[in-house]
Amino acid sequence: MDNKHTRISLWSGPRNVSTALMYSFAQRSDTKVYDEPLYGYYLQNSDANTYHPSAEQIMQTMETDGEKVVKMMLTNTDKEVLFYKNMTHHLLDLDRSFMEEMVNVILTRDPKEMLPSFAEVIPNPTMKDVGYSLHLELVRALQSKNLPVVVLDAKMILQNPKKELARLCEIAQIPFSDTMLKWQAGKRPEDGIWAKHWYASVHKSTGFQPYQTKTKPFPEQLKPLLKDAQVCYEELMNLTV
Repeated sequence: MDNKHTRISLWSGPRNVSTALMYSFAQRSDTKVYDEPLYGYYLQNSDANTYHPSAEQIMQTMETDGEKVVKMMLTNTDKEVLFYKNMTHHLLDLDRSFMEEMVNVILTRDPKEMLPSFAEVIPNPTMKDVGYSLHLELVRALQSKNLPVVVLDAKMILQNPKKELARLCEIAQIPFSDTMLKWQAGKRPEDGIWAKHWYASVHKSTGFQPYQTKTKPFPEQLKPLLKDAQVCYEELMNLTV
């Protein structure tokens, strides 16, 4: 274990305010953030490359060897704090023992709110696209090894970002800074090349947007997936610490 550096790995599902959380950590002078370093590996080794936007460009410009990406995450010393925004489903079949060297954060969101947003970019998603069941699997695996894992809910972050960020920083044993609550609107140099497809809203923001209840009717075609995802989400919320 490298005691001089704190390595935070965010394990999120899509459309969970994970990019806003990455932008938040990017405001810290002691932190360097990385946007989905395992995305290239995921696309190279799954059929997602047939339906994710800009898949070929992503695979051509990113490291697609998952073991090399993991080695980078474990050995990088650019800053005192390294923040890796990861998607849970990007893990695929990687050896997960490296997670023992990370502060692991599970970021989830009520699927009634997440699924319609995700389907606007990728129609007809499946459970493997949205990460709910894998979130549960990761939490159980880490807990079985008596390793700490933090479960955060996107709604709680939006309702009280200072409280939730301060709590996360305390668990990660790093000082909270008010600078984490605001950022300049627009693109960031850390953005993945997929930002044009996914980050329009966060590029307009200057901080965490106030939580708003969704008012649009839930899409009928997503209801079977919602049923399964809701079971996982509710169990995750019971594990929130």
